[in-house]
Amino acid sequence: MTGLVVDSGVVIKWFLPEPYSTEARRVLDDYRTGTVHFLAPDLIHAELGNVLWKKLLFQGLAAADARAVLSDLRKLAFRITPTSVLLDEAFILAITLRRSVYDMLYLALSLRERCPLVTADDKLYNAIHPAFPNIVSLANWP
Repeated sequence: MTGLVVDSGVVIKWFLPEPYSTEARRVLDDYRTGTVHFLAPDLIHAELGNVLWKKLLFQGLAAADARAVLSDLRKLAFRITPTSVLLDEAFILAITLRRSVYDMLYLALSLRERCPLVTADDKLYNAIHPAFPNIVSLANWP
């Protein structure tokens, strides 16, 4: 089983219809068949909560649906790494690549664990892929 760092943009697409939801569900299918296991910084929970909050307030997501997503999310096993462990490396990457520390926490984990990072963020992918080929665009997921 291969480790795979997933960002919140990928995870939310497992539960809500968005562009690339089909590709995101293929990532989830790989998890369910035991092909991959998921890794993420502990920040992922707060990010997903914030995405759901925004969708509830500004895009009409029902509160019951948001709670259902949170419940379904808890059923998935992520190997969580504390941000405090990744922060120094993420900060250096953020300065070097001129990207947010939030995004670089995922990249730092990917580098630390020597495994791919799959992201739904095309801007992030396009900006760092040349230097970090271990990042995979969700749009290109097999």
